[in-house]
Amino acid sequence: MSTTPVTTELLFSYGTLQLETVQLATFGRRLPGVKDALPGYAQKLLKIEDAAVVATSGKTHHPIVQFTGRDEDSVDGMFFAVTAEELRNADKYEVAAYQRVAVTLRSGHRAWVYVDARFGLPNQ
Repeated sequence: MSTTPVTTELLFSYGTLQLETVQLATFGRRLPGVKDALPGYAQKLLKIEDAAVVATSGKTHHPIVQFTGRDEDSVDGMFFAVTAEELRNADKYEVAAYQRVAVTLRSGHRAWVYVDARFGLPNQ
């Protein structure tokens, strides 16, 4: 019997979900990733108040992205193949300032990404 998880989703990360410590705590494994980019978004830093999230990442400020729609804006990162359960675990890890949305990456792959929840999002 195979122990390889059945992947059903792509998850794009431009921040702490790329860290091995966060992956092990959130997914129970290291995720092999593929470099890609998120066009039409700009990145800034968000102060994290959740002590558990800070303890897991080791960082008090995490990157967060906001849709701009401008061609010159782009955020580099990686996408990972995850199971539906792992995606739910990522939802639990992310604080309320983040909202998970479906996007099209520069490569053309469709993936989930966590964006700034305070701003309206376009249908992609």
